[in-house]
Amino acid sequence: MRILVVEDEPNLNKLIVKKLELEHYTVDSCLNGSDALSYIEMAEYDVIVLDIMLPGFSGYDILKIIRSNGDDTPVIFLTAMDGVDDRVRGLDAGADDYLVKPFVFDELIARIKALIRRASNSTNDIYELADLTVDCTARTVMRGKTEISLSAKEFSILEYMIRNKEKVLSRDKISRHIWNYDYEGGSNMVDVYIRYLRVKIDEPFGSKLIHTVRGAGYVLREE
Repeated sequence: MRILVVEDEPNLNKLIVKKLELEHYTVDSCLNGSDALSYIEMAEYDVIVLDIMLPGFSGYDILKIIRSNGDDTPVIFLTAMDGVDDRVRGLDAGADDYLVKPFVFDELIARIKALIRRASNSTNDIYELADLTVDCTARTVMRGKTEISLSAKEFSILEYMIRNKEKVLSRDKISRHIWNYDYEGGSNMVDVYIRYLRVKIDEPFGSKLIHTVRGAGYVLREE
């Protein structure tokens, strides 16, 4: 899952990014509102962590722009503005959550997970399809009674697919959610990792769950 962190204090920005990466999120970050709008225009994010007081465009400006463009990406305001009026204004502006600095990282991560679950219409972090079970918190994968070992990137792709099971996902859409702007690999890496997943998820078992939709991409569904 891919997250954008918009925070103008460099040390805090780096610390948030590091903590999120330790939780296996793909993270982009920037220090001002103008860059944030460029990132949002070029990529798809599962959550945006957004400061309010930023150089250039404020957090309020950014939220107004993306909501007016029909972008419903979950947004958490992360700010030192701690008044009740500030919270009300932030939530009324279209933010999905509001967390005041100083904050505890465990709470930020819990709130991010809650927003991702909400976007997936799920009440917990365990997803099932046929005999496939993916526990996104424990980061375990089971096919029936067999546990399947995946690399971090394989798990990220499978997690994204099962959160969007039955939906056809283009190669570009998968790539935009899994790799950040620092990635310099080949353009066929989605196909490579899908092949790795098929070897582990499908081939040893009786039914295929990962399907190619010609000209469109991939979908996780029962045959």
